[in-house]
Amino acid sequence: MAREFTSVGVVGLGTMGAGIVEVFARNGIDVVAVEISAAALERGKVTLTGSTDRAVARGKLAEADRDALLARVDFQVGLDALHSVDLVIEAVPEHLDLKQRLFANLDRVCKPEAILATNTSSLSVTEISVATGRPSQVIGIHFFNPAPVMKLVEVVRTVVTSADVVADVEALCARLGKVDVTISDRAGFIANALLFGYLNHAVGMFESRYATREDIDAAMKLGCGLPMGPLALMDLIGLDTAAEILDTMYRHGGRDRRHAPVPLIRQMVTAGLLGRKSGRGFYTYERPGSPKVVPDELTPGETRPAAGDGTRAVGRVGVGSVRSELASPAGATRVGVVGSGPMATGIIEVFATAGYEVISVTRGAEKSAKVCEAVKTSLDKGVVRGRIGEADRDAALGRVTWSATLDHLAEVDLVVEAVVEERSVKKALFASLDEICKPGVVLATTTSSLPVIDLAMATQRPADVVGLHFFNPAPVMPLVEIVRTIRTSGETSATARAVCATLGKTGVICGDRAGFVVNALLLPYLNDAVRMLEASYATADDIDHAMKLGCGYPMGPFELLDVVGLDVALAIQRELYLELREPGFAPAPLLEHLVTAGYLGRKTGRGFRDHTRR
Repeated sequence: MAREFTSVGVVGLGTMGAGIVEVFARNGIDVVAVEISAAALERGKVTLTGSTDRAVARGKLAEADRDALLARVDFQVGLDALHSVDLVIEAVPEHLDLKQRLFANLDRVCKPEAILATNTSSLSVTEISVATGRPSQVIGIHFFNPAPVMKLVEVVRTVVTSADVVADVEALCARLGKVDVTISDRAGFIANALLFGYLNHAVGMFESRYATREDIDAAMKLGCGLPMGPLALMDLIGLDTAAEILDTMYRHGGRDRRHAPVPLIRQMVTAGLLGRKSGRGFYTYERPGSPKVVPDELTPGETRPAAGDGTRAVGRVGVGSVRSELASPAGATRVGVVGSGPMATGIIEVFATAGYEVISVTRGAEKSAKVCEAVKTSLDKGVVRGRIGEADRDAALGRVTWSATLDHLAEVDLVVEAVVEERSVKKALFASLDEICKPGVVLATTTSSLPVIDLAMATQRPADVVGLHFFNPAPVMPLVEIVRTIRTSGETSATARAVCATLGKTGVICGDRAGFVVNALLLPYLNDAVRMLEASYATADDIDHAMKLGCGYPMGPFELLDVVGLDVALAIQRELYLELREPGFAPAPLLEHLVTAGYLGRKTGRGFRDHTRR
């Protein structure tokens, strides 16, 4: 039988500590809430009452339940108040020496059978435990912020933690309505080990001016469905906290340089730019502690110019101007789409429904018929789901001309290619388009992994070539990565962004580098998850649970890999590794082996999971 916890102590009443107090008190457990001083204790009370009052205002908590919750909390200054509790969990700042001193004092104060727990997100639970005379009763209980809302708890056992203690804590998590994953003591545990490498990489992108902060954050929110962009998340976590976690992971996690804090993080911490808590981080906030972002010197101005407003005619290249014919689908604007796969089909639908005349070019009448049928089927589904009216569907179909020859693209204003992801095929296509298309036409590639400059240099007009990386399914996904090469003109980039706006898409501009924004940040995270599984640190289910419940991701890494296709993920990861030569980006051997074995994910019925049994 699991131990019955009737009273617990919480040390440290910052945002996390106050949230943990609320979790226990909401579930009928008496809590002794301890701070170091009367002033700190009062701040903790304000944090707790503010949270519960907001819950009442939102209808999440009845007034009577709030009053009962607060009545279960005994606020005290000093550790001596914890002498009779069954469990103590600390949520003090992430400094090993501080936590070790605290645990030594808790060992002295608490009754012999009490469990001592740390909420550390990155420090070694083992190193904390040895400061006590009861290391077998020390365990990590890592809540996620905000603790009352987030469902995940990482239960961290050391090599000497008693099995009974682990079982008791797992039962407690269930009582609290949390989902626990039990893991061993390793730097970063599951969620932070996967999350902070990604966050550090995103800061590096911003530091190198590869993309703006707004575009990096928009790319990951819209392209991956994440609840927050990485730079906004860094501001929420606090740059000082992030720096400590990264530094700990670097020192205790194998000295992977991807976990060495990017210099910009240290500079911002030194300058006091800590994120929301200080009112300024990557973004500027209305006041310290406020979530409201206000404009600052980095806030972009209007980025989607209207047609006719400072635009230039097609063929007249002017930096910063926009080709007026493409800035609006009105008139005789024509777009060519080359390809017959799902991406080409989706792009045809996107342009046609936005009002553009579209010429679809495939490699034969049979393929054209299949693409036509696929577009019709998709539009019919849109009608059934209420996204488009029947008249609009018919009008969109009426705007599409089906062709099997590139010569029909001689008078279009924009060409988007979505052919097979092979360099030789795409280069040959761009060379042909260069001969066929009139001067000034924007030539765009949807490549997700190949260098756009290679395709541009297959033409005599590299200034007119740009990447337009749509995400699948194109009619649904709101993001387009606009990839400019060192030869792409300013007008071409601006025109591409204006076109995205007319399509109802958000265009983010980035340089011509492997993976662009989304895949460059996403794939290393997925690769790290595979390495974690490969090392038998945690199961695929636990890793997926950790990222969905602890970080709010819509899918866990192994769910996502099986959907994307392991072969696709491996190909992109190889491109990243070959270009950046970062040892940590080398594809995980397990990923290589699964692809070799033909386990490619859902499309073959088996990847990291067996989909034939579902």
